[in-house]
This record gives sequence, C-alpha cells and structure tokens, in this order.
Amino acid sequence: MIKTTPNNTGDQKIDDLRAAIEHRAAWFYLLIKNAREAGLDDKFAHDAIFQCGCDDGQNKFPRTSDLDVFIKAFANDNVVKIFEMDVKPSEDKTEIDFYYCPLVAKWKKLGVPDEELPELCQIAMDGDRGIISQYPDFEFHLGKTIAQGHHCCEITISKKK
Repeated sequence: MIKTTPNNTGDQKIDDLRAAIEHRAAWFYLLIKNAREAGLDDKFAHDAIFQCGCDDGQNKFPRTSDLDVFIKAFANDNVVKIFEMDVKPSEDKTEIDFYYCPLVAKWKKLGVPDEELPELCQIAMDGDRGIISQYPDFEFHLGKTIAQGHHCCEITISKKK
C-alpha cells in the first residue's frame, strides 16, 4: 500500500517543505508527460535529473570521504522529517528507509497510474545517483520503493571497498 498521507509533524516548516516538494513533483510529472506526448522518451529526464544531482554533489554537500560527515548533510534533520526517514549508520554503510514520499503522494493526487510510478521514481532517484557519483569513495544502491507499492523506500550509501 502506497502511503500518501504523511504523519502529522506539527511543524509548519516541514509541512511547507513537503508542499514545495509536492509542487515540484507536479512540474516534474507534467514536463515528462508533455515530453512523452511530443514523442520523447524518458532518457532526457534521467540525464537532466542526474546532471542536477551531480551539481548538488559538487556544490551542496561537503567534499569528504567520511561517510558519517556526508550522511549528516545528506540526511539532515529537515530531510529526515520530510521523508519520515529511519537512518541506520554503520562504519562502512548507511541504510536509509523513507516511510513517506511527497513526490509519490503528489503523483497519486494527480491521478498518475500506478504502473507509471516506478519509472518516475527511478528518474527522481537519478538526482541521488548523481550526488553520490561525485564521491569516488561512495556507492549508491536503491532497493524497494514506495513507488513500487512497498511500505518504504530503501537506499544504501556505502564506502567502496
């Protein structure tokens, strides 16, 4: 079952940030929908979101090979609250479960068919893939996702061996 209603945070800032992400999810979907109708495949979206992630990886997060330092910036307090994350760090990897996704919630509100959600999620996750690609000591793995109908999204960021 896809969770489309977040837990009540009682925090106006978090609610506002969720609303902003939902608004951008609408842009995201409508751009892709219109591009598809114009005959484009989704490669342009994968490439653009990955490029955005690469830029964020270079400019938004600390330049470090210390996974703990990176994770504290990547999964900061606001992000943890927005996505209802459970962050499980260890020495060589951090597993993060997201129990709410404002993007999927908005796509559901827009009436996007369930079968389109996994591909939209893959495109959105290219941002995180782009971020991690800028860290030669880290690797990114996406497991199950809310968009696939699972109760949470699972990502792992680990130190390369």
